[in-house]
Amino acid sequence: MNWQLQEARDKFSQVFEEAQRSGPQVITVGGEEAAILLSMDDYRRLLPHQETLAEFLMNSPLRGSGIEIERDQDFGRDVDL
Repeated sequence: MNWQLQEARDKFSQVFEEAQRSGPQVITVGGEEAAILLSMDDYRRLLPHQETLAEFLMNSPLRGSGIEIERDQDFGRDVDL
């Protein structure tokens, strides 16, 4: 639903309740969309999911593939200091 700024200010509790119940509420200024009020649940759905490194590795398509990765045993060259 769209709310004019003055109306949204005067009826903030109602705007807030509508955001919780019905979804994002658009606030207009001079007939132009200027802001939006979201419930916290709607806001969190918009945020990108940040996987931890452990989650990333657990979800890897190579997990369980049997691939074996060996580390190169070359430790470089000896240097006299």
